[in-house]
Amino acid sequence: MPVSGLEVRADTLVVIWTDNTSTPFPTIWLRDNCPSGLHPQTHERLLDLLTLDASPHLLSAECVGDQVKLIYRDGHVSLMPLMLLSAHHPGRPAPDPAKVSAELWRADLTPGGIPRFEAARVLADDGVLRQWLLQTARYGLSIVDGLDDRHGAGIEVAERVGFLRETNFGTTFEVISMPDPNNLAYTSVALPLHTDLPNQEMPPGYQFLHCIANEAAGGGSVFADGFALAQDLREEDPAAFKLLAEVPIPFRFHDDTADILVRAPVIALDSWSELIEIRYNAHIAAIFDMPAEVMPDYYRAYRTYMAKTRDPGYRLEFKLGPGEMVVFDNRRILHGREAFDPSTGFRHLHGCYVDRGEFASRLRLLARAAA
Repeated sequence: MPVSGLEVRADTLVVIWTDNTSTPFPTIWLRDNCPSGLHPQTHERLLDLLTLDASPHLLSAECVGDQVKLIYRDGHVSLMPLMLLSAHHPGRPAPDPAKVSAELWRADLTPGGIPRFEAARVLADDGVLRQWLLQTARYGLSIVDGLDDRHGAGIEVAERVGFLRETNFGTTFEVISMPDPNNLAYTSVALPLHTDLPNQEMPPGYQFLHCIANEAAGGGSVFADGFALAQDLREEDPAAFKLLAEVPIPFRFHDDTADILVRAPVIALDSWSELIEIRYNAHIAAIFDMPAEVMPDYYRAYRTYMAKTRDPGYRLEFKLGPGEMVVFDNRRILHGREAFDPSTGFRHLHGCYVDRGEFASRLRLLARAAA
């Protein structure tokens, strides 16, 4: 935005824009972000803040082309790009092309409303890749179809996004019925709605489940928007929501090779009280250890959220077919499955995770390329 004036104060530069709004920039911030304090190639900060006064004294400011020339009492001269000042107003985070507002959904989305993209186009076209990522972030859920039935075809799509997340189950995993399982996913029993690996310090972000075979009777997939459940709980029962957002509970997975435990709340909020994460998995929630006087109210809140996961008004149910891959935000979307009978046919999903950070990085790179 063009500048119409500059107001110099000892500890602040006030920039007056042509729309008659103004933005104050503290001098410590200006010195911290002076281009002279950045490495010329990496653009990482080299400046040591402790070498500056707490409030560097500004003497003068003038616009010089597309920069603002600042002169300080200690003799330092800064050339601050107007573009930098325009893009970074104190108190107003800069726009982030990876920040996508969540579109909360319930059963009225229907399976036919889930965003669906063709694998070949996602792999070949960056424009389609970007639209797929944006829609997946918006709804927390999408389907990629037209995949080859070969092992690894889904991994190629995941790697279009970023690096795969390795866990104690490996970098990729096979969702099949096993004779000696260490997780209920590797059985044929029904899986109630849950998020994966809430016992991890940072649970995996996006999960990719490529259906290679789904011939058995049963085995349908179930999904629900954990944010929608939490938002409705916040409006209907604020006390229950507060307990689930503030009281940490232990989550633990342990077998012969791993023993991973963390204490965290079921609902996580950011500094603006917006929903950012759901950790819900009744099977690996460990023994609750909050104070006894809190327990009755906490169990009531926990059971209220659990009851919502059973409510048909929130659930989407459908059966994946060979060549389809469901992709979802594991820290938002709850997933599960119906029981199946392995004697009636083979059921095989091949899965992996890509963390949210990789997902966001790809969106920023694609936005930069499209600009």
